[in-house]
Amino acid sequence: MNNTAASPMATATSSSGRSTGRTISFATELQSMMFSLGDARRPLHETAVLVEDVVHTQLVNLLQQAAEVSQLRGARVISAEDLLFLIRKDKKKLRRLLKYMLIRDYKSKIVKGIDEDDLLEDKLSGSSNTNKRQKIAQDFLTSIDQTGELLAMFEDEEIDEVKQERMERAERQTRIMDSAQYAEFCESRQLSFSKKASKFRDWLDCGSMEIKPNVIAMEILAYLAYETVAQLVDLALLVRQDMVTKAGDPFGHAISATFIQYYNSAEGFCIKSCPDSPESTPPPTPTAPSSGSQHSGKTTSGSLGNGSAGQDAAKTKQRKRKKSTAACGVEAHSDAIQPCHIREAVRRYGHKIGPLSPFTSAYRRNGMAFLAC
Repeated sequence: MNNTAASPMATATSSSGRSTGRTISFATELQSMMFSLGDARRPLHETAVLVEDVVHTQLVNLLQQAAEVSQLRGARVISAEDLLFLIRKDKKKLRRLLKYMLIRDYKSKIVKGIDEDDLLEDKLSGSSNTNKRQKIAQDFLTSIDQTGELLAMFEDEEIDEVKQERMERAERQTRIMDSAQYAEFCESRQLSFSKKASKFRDWLDCGSMEIKPNVIAMEILAYLAYETVAQLVDLALLVRQDMVTKAGDPFGHAISATFIQYYNSAEGFCIKSCPDSPESTPPPTPTAPSSGSQHSGKTTSGSLGNGSAGQDAAKTKQRKRKKSTAACGVEAHSDAIQPCHIREAVRRYGHKIGPLSPFTSAYRRNGMAFLAC
Protein backbone atom coordinates (compact mmCIF):
# COMPACT_ATOMS: atom_id res chain seq x y z
CA MET A 1 0.00 0.00 0.00
CA ASN A 2 3.01 2.25 -0.08
CA ASN A 3 3.15 2.41 -3.86
CA THR A 4 1.63 5.80 -4.53
CA ALA A 5 2.28 5.62 -8.29
CA ALA A 6 -0.61 3.21 -8.79
CA SER A 7 -2.75 4.75 -6.10
CA PRO A 8 -6.17 6.11 -7.04
CA MET A 9 -5.30 9.14 -4.96
CA ALA A 10 -1.93 9.80 -6.60
CA THR A 11 -3.28 12.74 -8.53
CA ALA A 12 -5.11 14.08 -5.53
CA THR A 13 -2.23 13.80 -3.08
CA SER A 14 0.16 15.54 -5.42
CA SER A 15 -1.88 18.67 -4.92
CA SER A 16 -3.51 17.84 -1.60
CA GLY A 17 -3.20 20.65 0.86
CA ARG A 18 -1.66 22.90 -1.75
CA SER A 19 -4.48 23.69 -4.16
CA THR A 20 -8.22 23.48 -3.67
CA GLY A 21 -8.09 21.89 -0.23
CA ARG A 22 -5.99 24.53 1.45
CA THR A 23 -7.87 27.53 0.10
CA ILE A 24 -10.36 26.48 2.78
CA SER A 25 -9.24 26.86 6.38
CA PHE A 26 -10.52 25.54 9.69
CA ALA A 27 -8.15 27.73 11.72
CA THR A 28 -10.95 29.73 13.37
CA GLU A 29 -12.92 26.60 14.26
CA LEU A 30 -9.75 24.94 15.53
CA GLN A 31 -9.11 27.81 17.92
CA SER A 32 -12.52 27.22 19.49
CA MET A 33 -11.96 23.46 19.58
CA MET A 34 -8.57 23.91 21.25
CA PHE A 35 -10.13 26.17 23.88
CA SER A 36 -12.73 23.53 24.71
CA LEU A 37 -10.00 20.87 24.90
CA GLY A 38 -7.88 22.69 27.47
CA ASP A 39 -6.05 25.52 25.71
CA ALA A 40 -6.31 29.17 26.73
CA ARG A 41 -9.49 31.11 26.08
CA ARG A 42 -7.86 32.81 23.11
CA PRO A 43 -5.59 30.20 21.45
CA LEU A 44 -2.83 31.48 19.20
CA HIS A 45 -3.68 31.68 15.52
CA GLU A 46 -0.28 30.37 14.45
CA THR A 47 -0.74 27.34 16.71
CA ALA A 48 -4.14 26.62 15.18
CA VAL A 49 -2.65 26.88 11.68
CA LEU A 50 0.07 24.39 12.63
CA VAL A 51 -2.48 21.98 14.13
CA GLU A 52 -4.58 22.31 10.98
CA ASP A 53 -1.58 21.40 8.84
CA VAL A 54 -0.81 18.32 10.94
CA VAL A 55 -4.42 17.12 10.89
CA HIS A 56 -4.77 17.74 7.16
CA THR A 57 -1.60 15.80 6.40
CA GLN A 58 -2.73 12.91 8.59
CA LEU A 59 -6.15 12.66 6.95
CA VAL A 60 -4.80 12.90 3.42
CA ASN A 61 -2.42 10.02 4.15
CA LEU A 62 -5.26 8.04 5.72
CA LEU A 63 -7.47 8.69 2.68
CA GLN A 64 -4.71 7.51 0.38
CA GLN A 65 -4.32 4.23 2.27
CA ALA A 66 -8.09 3.74 2.46
CA ALA A 67 -8.39 4.28 -1.29
CA GLU A 68 -5.74 1.63 -1.89
CA VAL A 69 -7.55 -0.85 0.37
CA SER A 70 -10.84 -0.09 -1.38
CA GLN A 71 -9.23 -0.65 -4.77
CA LEU A 72 -7.78 -3.98 -3.67
CA ARG A 73 -11.19 -5.31 -2.66
CA GLY A 74 -12.78 -4.04 -5.90
CA ALA A 75 -15.04 -1.39 -4.36
CA ARG A 76 -16.06 1.81 -6.08
CA VAL A 77 -16.12 3.99 -2.96
CA ILE A 78 -14.19 4.32 0.27
CA SER A 79 -16.43 2.90 2.98
CA ALA A 80 -16.32 2.39 6.73
CA GLU A 81 -14.85 -1.08 6.23
CA ASP A 82 -11.68 0.37 4.70
CA LEU A 83 -11.10 2.70 7.63
CA LEU A 84 -11.87 -0.01 10.18
CA PHE A 85 -9.33 -2.25 8.47
CA LEU A 86 -6.62 0.41 8.73
CA ILE A 87 -7.03 0.94 12.48
CA ARG A 88 -7.85 -2.67 13.42
CA LYS A 89 -4.51 -3.11 15.25
CA ASP A 90 -5.01 -0.07 17.48
CA LYS A 91 -7.43 -1.54 19.99
CA LYS A 92 -7.90 1.66 21.99
CA LYS A 93 -8.74 3.72 18.95
CA LEU A 94 -10.93 1.00 17.45
CA ARG A 95 -12.93 0.62 20.68
CA ARG A 96 -13.47 4.38 20.79
CA LEU A 97 -14.54 4.47 17.14
CA LEU A 98 -17.06 1.66 17.66
CA LYS A 99 -18.57 3.56 20.55
CA TYR A 100 -18.78 6.67 18.39
CA MET A 101 -20.60 4.76 15.64
CA LEU A 102 -23.06 3.43 18.21
CA ILE A 103 -23.76 6.96 19.47
CA ARG A 104 -24.27 8.14 15.89
CA ASP A 105 -26.89 5.44 15.43
CA TYR A 106 -28.67 6.54 18.59
CA LYS A 107 -28.58 10.16 17.43
CA SER A 108 -30.11 9.21 14.08
CA LYS A 109 -32.92 7.40 15.86
CA ILE A 110 -33.65 10.36 18.10
CA VAL A 111 -33.71 12.73 15.14
CA LYS A 112 -36.19 10.45 13.38
CA GLY A 113 -38.43 10.51 16.46
CA ILE A 114 -38.11 6.91 17.59
CA ASP A 115 -39.07 6.58 21.24
CA GLU A 116 -36.91 5.05 23.96
CA ASP A 117 -38.75 1.70 24.03
CA ASP A 118 -38.00 1.14 20.37
CA LEU A 119 -34.35 2.00 21.00
CA LEU A 120 -34.05 -0.76 23.61
CA GLU A 121 -35.93 -3.24 21.43
CA ASP A 122 -33.68 -2.51 18.43
CA LYS A 123 -30.58 -2.92 20.56
CA LEU A 124 -31.72 -6.34 21.80
CA SER A 125 -32.83 -7.55 18.37
CA GLY A 126 -29.90 -6.02 16.47
CA SER A 127 -32.14 -4.43 13.86
CA SER A 128 -30.17 -3.39 10.77
CA ASN A 129 -32.54 -0.58 9.87
CA THR A 130 -31.79 1.53 12.94
CA ASN A 131 -28.32 0.24 13.88
CA LYS A 132 -26.86 0.75 10.43
CA ARG A 133 -23.37 1.88 11.41
CA GLN A 134 -23.03 -0.63 14.23
CA LYS A 135 -24.13 -3.48 11.95
CA ILE A 136 -21.62 -2.47 9.27
CA ALA A 137 -18.81 -2.53 11.81
CA GLN A 138 -19.95 -5.79 13.39
CA ASP A 139 -20.34 -7.62 10.09
CA PHE A 140 -16.94 -6.50 8.87
CA LEU A 141 -15.08 -7.31 12.08
CA THR A 142 -16.77 -10.72 12.12
CA SER A 143 -15.35 -11.45 8.67
CA ILE A 144 -11.76 -10.66 9.67
CA ASP A 145 -11.72 -11.64 13.34
CA GLN A 146 -10.27 -15.11 13.89
CA THR A 147 -9.71 -14.93 17.63
CA GLY A 148 -12.85 -13.11 18.81
CA GLU A 149 -10.76 -10.26 20.20
CA LEU A 150 -12.28 -7.62 17.93
CA LEU A 151 -15.89 -8.70 18.47
CA ALA A 152 -15.36 -8.61 22.22
CA MET A 153 -14.99 -4.83 21.97
CA PHE A 154 -18.72 -4.45 21.40
CA GLU A 155 -19.34 -5.72 24.92
CA ASP A 156 -16.28 -4.14 26.51
CA GLU A 157 -17.10 -1.55 29.19
CA GLU A 158 -13.50 -0.58 29.98
CA ILE A 159 -13.03 2.99 31.16
CA ASP A 160 -11.15 5.17 28.69
CA GLU A 161 -8.44 6.84 30.77
CA VAL A 162 -7.70 9.46 28.12
CA LYS A 163 -11.35 10.50 27.96
CA GLN A 164 -11.43 10.56 31.74
CA GLU A 165 -8.42 12.88 31.84
CA ARG A 166 -10.09 15.24 29.37
CA MET A 167 -13.31 15.39 31.37
CA GLU A 168 -11.40 16.10 34.59
CA ARG A 169 -9.41 18.83 32.86
CA ALA A 170 -12.62 20.39 31.49
CA GLU A 171 -14.14 20.33 34.97
CA ARG A 172 -11.13 22.13 36.44
CA GLN A 173 -11.17 24.58 33.54
CA THR A 174 -14.79 25.61 34.19
CA ARG A 175 -14.41 26.20 37.93
CA ILE A 176 -13.19 29.77 37.49
CA MET A 177 -15.54 30.72 34.62
CA ASP A 178 -18.41 33.15 34.88
CA SER A 179 -21.70 32.61 33.07
CA ALA A 180 -20.55 34.31 29.83
CA GLN A 181 -17.30 32.38 29.69
CA TYR A 182 -19.10 29.11 30.42
CA ALA A 183 -21.59 29.76 27.62
CA GLU A 184 -18.69 30.35 25.24
CA PHE A 185 -17.02 27.18 26.49
CA CYS A 186 -20.17 25.10 25.92
CA GLU A 187 -20.54 26.48 22.43
CA SER A 188 -16.93 25.61 21.66
CA ARG A 189 -17.43 22.04 22.89
CA GLN A 190 -20.20 21.55 20.35
CA LEU A 191 -17.96 22.33 17.38
CA SER A 192 -16.83 19.46 15.18
CA PHE A 193 -15.78 18.78 11.61
CA SER A 194 -18.92 16.74 10.98
CA LYS A 195 -21.15 19.78 11.49
CA LYS A 196 -19.52 21.36 8.44
CA ALA A 197 -19.57 18.31 6.21
CA SER A 198 -19.46 20.16 2.88
CA LYS A 199 -16.56 22.36 3.96
CA PHE A 200 -14.76 19.37 5.41
CA ARG A 201 -15.10 17.43 2.15
CA ASP A 202 -13.76 20.39 0.16
CA TRP A 203 -10.95 20.83 2.69
CA LEU A 204 -9.80 17.27 1.97
CA ASP A 205 -10.28 17.87 -1.77
CA CYS A 206 -12.39 14.74 -2.14
CA GLY A 207 -13.79 15.95 -5.45
CA SER A 208 -10.50 15.26 -7.24
CA MET A 209 -10.32 11.64 -6.06
CA GLU A 210 -11.12 8.73 -8.33
CA ILE A 211 -12.48 6.65 -5.45
CA LYS A 212 -14.47 8.93 -3.16
CA PRO A 213 -15.52 8.28 0.45
CA ASN A 214 -19.20 7.66 1.17
CA VAL A 215 -21.25 9.40 3.85
CA ILE A 216 -20.37 7.06 6.73
CA ALA A 217 -16.68 7.15 5.79
CA MET A 218 -16.80 10.95 5.93
CA GLU A 219 -18.36 10.76 9.40
CA ILE A 220 -15.48 8.56 10.55
CA LEU A 221 -12.92 10.88 8.98
CA ALA A 222 -14.49 13.87 10.71
CA TYR A 223 -14.35 11.99 14.01
CA LEU A 224 -10.70 11.03 13.50
CA ALA A 225 -9.86 14.63 12.62
CA TYR A 226 -11.35 15.91 15.86
CA GLU A 227 -9.69 13.12 17.82
CA THR A 228 -6.32 14.05 16.33
CA VAL A 229 -6.83 17.67 17.40
CA ALA A 230 -7.77 16.55 20.91
CA GLN A 231 -4.73 14.34 21.28
CA LEU A 232 -2.38 16.98 19.90
CA VAL A 233 -3.70 19.38 22.55
CA ASP A 234 -3.33 16.70 25.25
CA LEU A 235 0.29 16.06 24.40
CA ALA A 236 1.12 19.74 23.91
CA LEU A 237 -0.17 20.42 27.43
CA LEU A 238 2.17 17.71 28.72
CA VAL A 239 5.07 19.34 26.88
CA ARG A 240 4.20 22.73 28.33
CA GLN A 241 4.03 21.21 31.79
CA ASP A 242 7.47 19.66 31.33
CA MET A 243 8.90 23.06 30.42
CA VAL A 244 8.00 24.46 33.84
CA THR A 245 10.94 24.18 36.20
CA LYS A 246 10.07 22.23 39.33
CA ALA A 247 11.94 22.64 42.58
CA GLY A 248 13.86 19.52 43.53
CA ASP A 249 13.42 17.86 40.15
CA PRO A 250 16.76 16.21 39.22
CA PHE A 251 15.75 16.25 35.54
CA GLY A 252 14.57 19.86 35.57
CA HIS A 253 17.62 21.03 33.65
CA ALA A 254 17.18 18.46 30.90
CA ILE A 255 15.06 20.54 28.52
CA SER A 256 14.83 19.25 24.98
CA ALA A 257 17.36 20.82 22.64
CA THR A 258 14.75 20.82 19.90
CA PHE A 259 12.38 22.81 22.10
CA ILE A 260 15.12 25.32 22.86
CA GLN A 261 15.81 25.66 19.15
CA TYR A 262 12.16 26.35 18.32
CA TYR A 263 11.77 28.68 21.27
CA ASN A 264 14.89 30.71 20.45
CA SER A 265 13.93 30.93 16.79
CA ALA A 266 10.55 32.35 17.81
CA GLU A 267 12.23 34.93 20.05
CA GLY A 268 14.67 35.78 17.28
CA PHE A 269 11.82 36.40 14.89
CA CYS A 270 10.23 38.72 17.41
CA ILE A 271 13.45 40.69 17.85
CA LYS A 272 13.92 41.12 14.12
CA SER A 273 10.32 42.11 13.51
CA CYS A 274 10.19 44.60 16.39
CA PRO A 275 12.58 47.48 15.78
CA ASP A 276 11.87 48.92 19.23
CA SER A 277 13.16 45.87 21.08
CA PRO A 278 16.23 46.44 23.29
CA GLU A 279 18.42 44.24 21.07
CA SER A 280 17.54 46.29 17.99
CA THR A 281 17.86 49.66 19.69
CA PRO A 282 21.36 51.21 19.79
CA PRO A 283 22.72 52.17 23.22
CA PRO A 284 22.00 55.76 24.32
CA THR A 285 24.65 58.39 23.76
CA PRO A 286 26.36 59.27 27.07
CA THR A 287 25.62 62.81 28.24
CA ALA A 288 28.27 65.24 29.36
CA PRO A 289 28.62 65.73 33.13
CA SER A 290 26.77 68.71 34.56
CA SER A 291 28.71 71.80 35.55
CA GLY A 292 29.94 71.71 39.08
CA SER A 293 32.94 70.98 41.20
CA GLN A 294 35.29 68.11 40.60
CA HIS A 295 33.86 66.44 43.68
CA SER A 296 30.49 66.06 41.96
CA GLY A 297 32.20 64.48 38.98
CA LYS A 298 33.99 62.06 41.27
CA THR A 299 30.75 61.28 42.98
CA THR A 300 29.10 60.47 39.65
CA SER A 301 31.92 58.24 38.57
CA GLY A 302 31.91 56.59 41.95
CA SER A 303 28.24 55.80 41.72
CA LEU A 304 28.80 54.28 38.31
CA GLY A 305 31.62 52.24 39.71
CA ASN A 306 29.41 50.95 42.48
CA GLY A 307 26.98 49.57 39.88
CA SER A 308 23.77 51.33 40.99
CA ALA A 309 23.31 53.06 37.65
CA GLY A 310 24.19 49.83 35.84
CA GLN A 311 21.54 47.98 37.78
CA ASP A 312 18.94 50.63 36.91
CA ALA A 313 19.87 50.34 33.24
CA ALA A 314 19.58 46.55 33.39
CA LYS A 315 16.13 46.79 34.98
CA THR A 316 15.01 49.28 32.33
CA LYS A 317 16.30 47.01 29.59
CA GLN A 318 14.46 44.04 31.11
CA ARG A 319 11.21 46.00 31.25
CA LYS A 320 11.62 47.02 27.61
CA ARG A 321 12.29 43.42 26.63
CA LYS A 322 9.06 42.29 28.30
CA LYS A 323 7.08 45.03 26.55
CA SER A 324 8.60 44.23 23.15
CA THR A 325 7.93 40.53 23.60
CA ALA A 326 4.28 41.20 24.40
CA ALA A 327 4.02 43.57 21.43
CA CYS A 328 5.38 40.92 19.08
CA GLY A 329 2.78 38.41 20.22
CA VAL A 330 5.31 35.86 21.48
CA GLU A 331 3.60 34.90 24.71
CA ALA A 332 6.55 33.26 26.40
CA HIS A 333 4.76 32.99 29.75
CA SER A 334 1.21 32.80 28.42
CA ASP A 335 -1.17 29.95 29.11
CA ALA A 336 -1.79 29.52 25.39
CA ILE A 337 -0.20 26.55 23.64
CA GLN A 338 2.74 27.70 21.50
CA PRO A 339 3.63 26.27 18.07
CA CYS A 340 6.86 24.96 19.60
CA HIS A 341 4.79 22.86 22.01
CA ILE A 342 3.02 21.18 19.08
CA ARG A 343 6.29 20.54 17.23
CA GLU A 344 7.91 19.15 20.35
CA ALA A 345 4.91 16.91 21.03
CA VAL A 346 5.08 15.42 17.54
CA ARG A 347 8.85 15.01 17.80
CA ARG A 348 8.69 13.31 21.19
CA TYR A 349 6.03 10.89 20.11
CA GLY A 350 8.43 9.45 17.55
CA HIS A 351 10.56 8.04 20.36
CA LYS A 352 10.17 4.45 21.46
CA ILE A 353 8.49 3.52 24.70
CA GLY A 354 10.98 3.11 27.50
CA PRO A 355 11.73 3.85 31.17
CA LEU A 356 12.40 7.51 30.32
CA SER A 357 9.62 7.86 27.77
CA PRO A 358 8.74 11.54 27.15
CA PHE A 359 5.03 10.93 27.79
CA THR A 360 3.93 9.10 30.92
CA SER A 361 0.18 9.75 30.82
CA ALA A 362 -2.52 7.29 29.80
CA TYR A 363 -1.33 7.54 26.19
CA ARG A 364 1.97 5.84 26.86
CA ARG A 365 0.74 3.53 29.61
CA ASN A 366 -1.79 2.06 27.21
CA GLY A 367 0.48 2.19 24.18
CA MET A 368 -2.10 4.14 22.16
CA ALA A 369 -1.13 5.78 18.88
CA PHE A 370 -2.49 9.29 18.87
CA LEU A 371 -2.37 10.39 15.25
CA ALA A 372 -4.96 9.48 12.66
CA CYS A 373 -2.65 7.15 10.75
